[in-house]
Amino acid sequence: MRILVTGGAGFIGSHVSESLLRAGHAVAVLDDLNDYYPVVQKLHNLNEIRKAGALEFEQGDICDVAKVGRFMDRFQPDAILHLAARAGVRPSLKDPLLYQRVNCEGTTVLLETARQRGIRRFVFASSSSVYGAANRVPFCEDDAVQRPISPYAATKIAGEALCHAHGHLYGMQISCLRFFTVYGPRQRPDLAIRRFIERIQAGQPIQMFGDGSAGRDYTYIDDIVSGIVSALALEHPFEVFNLGNARPVLLREMIATIEKVIGRAAIIEQMPVQPGDVPVTFASIAKAEATLGYRPAVGLEDGVRRTVEWLASL
Repeated sequence: MRILVTGGAGFIGSHVSESLLRAGHAVAVLDDLNDYYPVVQKLHNLNEIRKAGALEFEQGDICDVAKVGRFMDRFQPDAILHLAARAGVRPSLKDPLLYQRVNCEGTTVLLETARQRGIRRFVFASSSSVYGAANRVPFCEDDAVQRPISPYAATKIAGEALCHAHGHLYGMQISCLRFFTVYGPRQRPDLAIRRFIERIQAGQPIQMFGDGSAGRDYTYIDDIVSGIVSALALEHPFEVFNLGNARPVLLREMIATIEKVIGRAAIIEQMPVQPGDVPVTFASIAKAEATLGYRPAVGLEDGVRRTVEWLASL
């Protein structure tokens, strides 16, 4: 299969692009290489992908209709894996207009450009943040997602709605994958597990927002990649799937796990709860298990250890 991966120079995108190349697929990456975090890390990710096989790369904005169209015409993909987005709850509070443009307009550009060219298979990266401050756990795909508590979450709900409309109107085969707190090698430097590891190792304080009781369904990158690859192979109408670990871990327990793996105590600065943060994320993965054969295999301690080893290799 010929697969176009948007955001392929990023954390998740680079891992899945590498996996697809190793499986014998043709892969093209479209990424604007923005400066949300150091571009040098994204260039390193691209080099890692190229070790797995021949990669076609184009630097460009997913909102650029002409560029997206030319790239699709040149590569002629069978499927689109749309991972490109402005990410993160807290940054979205500072610049909601940017998040709306990239995450909503960009998704529309990709869907419409694919439709015009007869590309029917489309996988969209959504987020557990669409569930908001849900009043029941675990989160199930058929739960109402009408009350987001951040601009980022709102854009992901909008992206799913745009995907549903295209699937309904034009018979496109679309999967929306709700990722739950992904971590592991190549993780962005602003995300908690990597940031905590680096600061604890350096003897620097870490900020713990709230009392440490917030729960997160931490999911190792290899497990997420397996779910994405299965979704790309699936032939079906519009569907939504949770990809998580189905084992929420309290923030203070996550910190304790890092301390155990590193062998060093954290210096903790307790901070107030941040606007936009939810008290817990907890994925029901029964649907992904039954339909995608999804089986998360990496526990938190093992995943943290692999991440520590990766950071030591840099």
